[in-house]
Formats: sequence, C-alpha cells, structure tokens
Amino acid sequence: MCTGRVDLAFMLRAFSNGMDGVFIGGCWPGECHYLTQGNYKALFLMNLCRKLMAHIGLDPERLRLEWISASEGMRYAEVMNDFSKTVKNLGPLGVGEGVDEATLKFKLEALTKLVPYIRLVEREKLRVDFKTVEEYTEFFASETFDRIFKDMIISKFETSQILSLLKTNALDTGQITEQLGLPRTDVAEYLNDSVRQGFIDFDPSSNRFATIQY
Repeated sequence: MCTGRVDLAFMLRAFSNGMDGVFIGGCWPGECHYLTQGNYKALFLMNLCRKLMAHIGLDPERLRLEWISASEGMRYAEVMNDFSKTVKNLGPLGVGEGVDEATLKFKLEALTKLVPYIRLVEREKLRVDFKTVEEYTEFFASETFDRIFKDMIISKFETSQILSLLKTNALDTGQITEQLGLPRTDVAEYLNDSVRQGFIDFDPSSNRFATIQY
C-alpha cells in the first residue's frame, strides 16, 4: 500500500487501541511507485500527528516514518530494532508520559472526532508542495504553522473536549478548568464562543454551562 493512503485517523486509531508505537515505512522520496508522491503526504501527516500528540501529552517519538526500499533488508532490520528500543524505553502508552488511562482515552476520542475538520484545515490552510524533508521540517517549526495550528485546530480541539464534558454534567468555568488543566482565560473564551454559536447554554442561577439538547 502506498504511504499516500495513510490517514491521520489510522494513526490515532492505533494509539486509541493501545499501541505503544506506530511505524510507517515508505519508498524513498522521488521513487514513488505510483507517481503520486504519496510519501510526501505521509510525511506531512506524520508531522501533523506528532504535533497533536505533543499537545495531548504523548511523546511524538512514538510515531515514526522511515524511507526504506524493498532491497534494503538490512536497513529495515536496523530501523525496526532501533524503533522497538525507543518505544520500550518510553514505556507503555500514557504511563511513560504520566497521563492516566481515562484522561488519555478522553483526549484521543476528542481528537478523533475532529479528524474530518482537521482534514479540511489541512486542505484549505496548511497544504504545501515541498520536495525535500528539510522543507517540511522547517514548515512545521515555523510561526506560520504554529499560528494556524493554534487558532484553527487546537481551539477546536479544546472546544470539543469541553462539549464532551458538558454532555455528561452541567459545569462551571472553574470545574472545566480543573478537569481539562487549561488556563481559565482560555476556557472562558471557548465557552463564550460556544454559547454564541448555539452549542451550549449558560444558566445564570447556577453559573453553569450545559450542552443544548435538541
């Protein structure tokens, strides 16, 4: 299967199913068998997924992409041994990072629900057409990427978490802040935006927010 078929949802699903590490192997850039340059697409998504992993508290080293041709059996063995050692040193998923199982499950579910929206942002705002690994590395370390990532993806992710919490119980700003570990000012901003958009309602008598039931 061409690495161009790899999707962000596949990577997140693997971690949601408890995998401690995810490895993607593809043909070398410029040697795509299908002439689609799918390996560059995989490189983009790998970098994006690593940014998302870091945001929810997972070590990005748990996700790895390597270029390996069919004739490089020795290199494949070396790379896999090295990756296995890396994952082993990191420990079980979440445990190695100090993230409890329930919190990790909650965050991965919220992130997975956001995948269709992230695909839209990638297509409309983040898509680039570079020809070297170095250019992709520079792009994901740039202020341009950080701004779009924070304003268009992370804000939606945090809102998604808040909506998931409020589906179970009505909560006030302080309770949401404590449960999600976010700055109170950010939580207030996300709540106000959600009220304006009609996703949640505010009860002045209890100072609590709740999702609107239709």
